[in-house]
Amino acid sequence: MDGSSKQALMNGADIIVDHLVKQKVPYLFGLCGHGITGFMDAAFKAQNRIRTISTHHEQSAGHMADAYYKVKGEPVATFTSCGPGSANLVVALAAAMMDSSAFLAITGNVPTSQFNRGPFQESGRHFQGDFPSVVRPYVKRSFQPTRADMVPLAVTQAWDMLTSGRPGPVNLDVPLNVFVEETDVRAHGGATSRIVNAAPGNPKELTAALELLLGAKQPVIIAGQGVLIGHASDALTAFAELTGIPVVTSPNGKGAIPDRHALAFGAIGRNGAYAANDATRNADVILAIGFSFDDRATSAWLDGYTLSVPPSRLIQIDIDPSEIGRNYPAEYGILGDARASLEFLIEAARPRLNPGRSIAEWIARLDKGRQVWREYQGGLADSDQMPLRPERLMRALSRAIPEDAVVASDVGVHHNWIIQLMDTLRPRHLIHSWGFAAMGFATSGILGAKLAAPERPCVAVVGDGSFLMTPHALATAVEYDIPVVWVVWNNNGFCSIRDIQHGMFGGRELATAFEIQRSGEPYSPDFALMAKSYGVPSHRVTHAGEVEDAIQTAIKANRPYLVEVPVDRDIRPIGTGSWDLPPLPNPEPNFLKALQARGLSL
Repeated sequence: MDGSSKQALMNGADIIVDHLVKQKVPYLFGLCGHGITGFMDAAFKAQNRIRTISTHHEQSAGHMADAYYKVKGEPVATFTSCGPGSANLVVALAAAMMDSSAFLAITGNVPTSQFNRGPFQESGRHFQGDFPSVVRPYVKRSFQPTRADMVPLAVTQAWDMLTSGRPGPVNLDVPLNVFVEETDVRAHGGATSRIVNAAPGNPKELTAALELLLGAKQPVIIAGQGVLIGHASDALTAFAELTGIPVVTSPNGKGAIPDRHALAFGAIGRNGAYAANDATRNADVILAIGFSFDDRATSAWLDGYTLSVPPSRLIQIDIDPSEIGRNYPAEYGILGDARASLEFLIEAARPRLNPGRSIAEWIARLDKGRQVWREYQGGLADSDQMPLRPERLMRALSRAIPEDAVVASDVGVHHNWIIQLMDTLRPRHLIHSWGFAAMGFATSGILGAKLAAPERPCVAVVGDGSFLMTPHALATAVEYDIPVVWVVWNNNGFCSIRDIQHGMFGGRELATAFEIQRSGEPYSPDFALMAKSYGVPSHRVTHAGEVEDAIQTAIKANRPYLVEVPVDRDIRPIGTGSWDLPPLPNPEPNFLKALQARGLSL
């Protein structure tokens, strides 16, 4: 190549930012540090093309990017510095990886000329500049270009990997000098590159599986998060309506079908609805789509609580081959895209429907379970006690939050209540950290959700324990005028773990209740006053009758707003499934006993 045909020189950071701009990435979320300054300079020069949001902790940047993808279905990028800066991102990377959520994590590292010399903030006791080993379990892949001419290929491959197959985060770890050194090599092309997952499973296997499903007397469909990721909700609902087969979801799949649909019977598992667990444990044929059969969704694989496979016969469709047959034997294990596979099944089912076939008795049984479940919970939600019963607050949330809102749940006992009682009406109506259960996800992530859906109200329901881990998210909301609402579920402790102590260790508790150690008096910061110190208007609920109005006022304010609600920590979610922590004894589901105590029956 002669000199006249060479491209102008660009430094590594400019190449990365330019590639992101070409991919139409609207935001960079991150935190400064000396190892990332070269990249920040490139972001400065591109301010009119990509907006930078600076957070007060790297974990928050990662949760914002995770939530953005969960709401928008499109990845953004984060930037963090070497050493503790990028180490602080690891929790958010793990949370995204476990939930198949994608973002590009751009991490700075020490200059290559300082590798192996023990420079400031190098991760390198066993291998030089070794941050990739820190994040290896929590990303699809880590790329570390050590020369500027390696950057174009690295950023191209990293970006394309984010959403190919099963989505997940990818790391681009760049030494400081590589950000600022120049090359005439460019990233591939200028058009948006995207690997599309749109192939149905094997047609022969799908057809055989369909015959099995249509011949079942007590069939059920389990919709997992893969239905949401694969944009397959409309196809799922259409297939259920065509065949009349009832649908349940995994907790992470809530929203795959509207919870108020006649064929929807709720989420399964440890804190699932009664009818949902009844459906799956008594089904003769199960069609599972995009569902990983994790422990909390299956009652920890304990036979007869949520599932009995066998004798139930399992059809499993997933885009990730490692999930098929991983936890239960699949009679038909089909590798394929959720939406394309469902669309194939719809067309294949039309000529095969038998007008004489009826599963009305099966549906009636599940209807009865759903009716009694709602009647039981509705009676408890009538209480006006203070601190509030959790059921009362859940009713207030359902009444006060508009149906088009995004609700983000943080991790804690309130999350269990949300899985049980929140009617999720559409994909991306509810977002949460499920597989890794990272506390702080919603407190910070709600900012990313709002940036992904600026036209929708965005409300984070957060426990006092999780909120205290990342309260600095309020400062970012004020700085960048991101109008979100935090509802702080204040029960004076880490109460999901406190409940385990009470249930499995004879009521002995330590380090889970927030209290003044000298007196044992329950302790809580004044969250409303804390919010005001950040410049965030707030309200503390003092009686049950004002909770709906307080939440509605916060949403209508269209600015960062916090509502604190005291909740009774000694009222626990009713069990319809179970959870196992071997070798501790697993508690029996207590819903039937609770019904008897209130004079109700199935």
